[in-house]
Amino acid sequence: MGRLSTHVLDTANGKPAEGVTIRLYRLSHDGTREHLVAATTNADGRTDLPLLEDSAYAPGSYEIEFHVGAYFMAAGTLSAETPFLDVVPVRFTMSEADGHYHVPILASPYGYTTYRGS
Repeated sequence: MGRLSTHVLDTANGKPAEGVTIRLYRLSHDGTREHLVAATTNADGRTDLPLLEDSAYAPGSYEIEFHVGAYFMAAGTLSAETPFLDVVPVRFTMSEADGHYHVPILASPYGYTTYRGS
């Protein structure tokens, strides 16, 4: 069976991003989102469990929301009341029925990058 995992790295402070709220949604063909799971990153910047695995995993289109604005405010990295990046959405498609999809982000208060990891 497949699984979906994630990882958040704080590139502004050079460390894993602990305490980032993550929300996962399944996207339907008509554009609606179904909320599947919420999680918070641990000291390693990862969730304690995969976001999806075993019978919960299914190919399809998804969106992960990374709540980086609140993280950078709590970390004291931002001095402004309103962060430039607040919630970063990443939309992607999983097509392999038994694949391992790892969708990490490297984030700073003013930019981010993502990729399909392993």
